[in-house]
Amino acid sequence: MNTEWHFPIMIVASLLIFLIIIRVVLSKPDFKERRKKIFLLSMIVVVFGMLFGKYGATYGLPWWLYYPVPMLITVFLPPLVLKLNTPKTVIYLLLSLLSAPFIHFIFSFFLGWTEYMPFWKIPFVRILT
Repeated sequence: MNTEWHFPIMIVASLLIFLIIIRVVLSKPDFKERRKKIFLLSMIVVVFGMLFGKYGATYGLPWWLYYPVPMLITVFLPPLVLKLNTPKTVIYLLLSLLSAPFIHFIFSFFLGWTEYMPFWKIPFVRILT
């Protein structure tokens, strides 16, 4: 079964979740004022991060490179670029750490797509019924 088309959909879902997280952290006027910076940041954190992780693994980069680089970009870049204060940084970090398992759960449980976090086995809802 060809699952290559799953990846672009996962990128879009991750982008939406990332933007929701940033919107939760920033006030509405602050979010609107920084939307160009947030767009560029989301392209780097989400799109570049996911492409680097996927193709790093596919083309044989060591795991200690293709896994931590996107994670470190996700953890450090938004608070630095958006100059978040400590409480906002803590909220961002908590939400961003929960986002990947949440996305994986949604795709795995409802669609049976297990490649987002293949090491975490979630049963497909059709198997349970």
